[in-house]
Amino acid sequence: MKKQILFLLLITVLICGFTAEQIQLFSIPKGWPKPAYNMRKNPLQAANIALGRVLFYDPILSANQTISCASCHSVYTAFTHVDHSLSHGINDRVGKRNAPALMNLAWHSSFMWDGAINHLDMQALAPITHPDEMGENLESVVSKLKASALYPSLYYKAYGDSQITGQRTLQAISQFLLTLVSAQSKYDSVMRKEAIFTQQEQNGYRLFKQHCSSCHTEPLFTNLQYENNGLPVDTSLNDYGRMHVTLNPSDSLRFKVPTLRNIEFSYPYMHDGRFQKLAQVLNHYTNGIRQSTTSVAILKLPIVLNSNEKVDVIAFLLTLTDKHFLFNPQYTYPKQLLSINQTP
Repeated sequence: MKKQILFLLLITVLICGFTAEQIQLFSIPKGWPKPAYNMRKNPLQAANIALGRVLFYDPILSANQTISCASCHSVYTAFTHVDHSLSHGINDRVGKRNAPALMNLAWHSSFMWDGAINHLDMQALAPITHPDEMGENLESVVSKLKASALYPSLYYKAYGDSQITGQRTLQAISQFLLTLVSAQSKYDSVMRKEAIFTQQEQNGYRLFKQHCSSCHTEPLFTNLQYENNGLPVDTSLNDYGRMHVTLNPSDSLRFKVPTLRNIEFSYPYMHDGRFQKLAQVLNHYTNGIRQSTTSVAILKLPIVLNSNEKVDVIAFLLTLTDKHFLFNPQYTYPKQLLSINQTP
């Protein structure tokens, strides 16, 4: 086992050029592809990650200081929300999409349900400036951070001086997001030959590979593409997905394929949160597909699953739950904010 760990660390160094400290902060799970994020341009450091974590949980990023990143991305629900279908922002405003779960973002090269953001360092800017989410601008955020009692010292620890800039702020948030790696589920243990599936889970895995894996590709359980999975348009939202970004009709109704990791905890499902339960999701794929010219090819043919097979697929999906990820104390509300916000 020790030899395997040393080998993986060596591979990580060769592929990404990490320092010894950075290896402790981020390592590539065995068998996973090389990350898309270039960490040489934003080298991981413990102090930068700590700063990003504080920023992630601080409502100072919003216009009226009531909404933080964590408001829609809770650590205990795979960094999404489960109490409503669509994201909620300042002044009780409601967005038009469900907040996506956040994990394994180092392997993504585009973000949001429609791919409007093409770099992780810019991703946080989208909710910060969206009028129905945080409703703020980066210049104002920087001004508030400079005036705070907390942040100058945190920036000094991270960057060697107390200069607070928009770029440093966004990159610090990226550093925290990069550490959100989920790779310790039962599925992962089985792949490492440290555990075995039950008969039901094994059958579910077989069915999953037959019907689902072309879009939800292992080990990330997403192909990182934008697909039309046959959902009828919600006429109250009229959301046509990636076409809003590209203006290309061939992208109509295409949305980012979400990861299935920790799907047990990341309901409601789909870009508009229309399904509360996994059984509803499977029923959509067997009985609810709305065909169109942009539908993904594999869904052109019907998916046939009986009730027992659906239960088996769900049993397999539950093996993607990673409790180490969900309850990792390094991801929770930071002590820096806790201490400064405590009531005397």
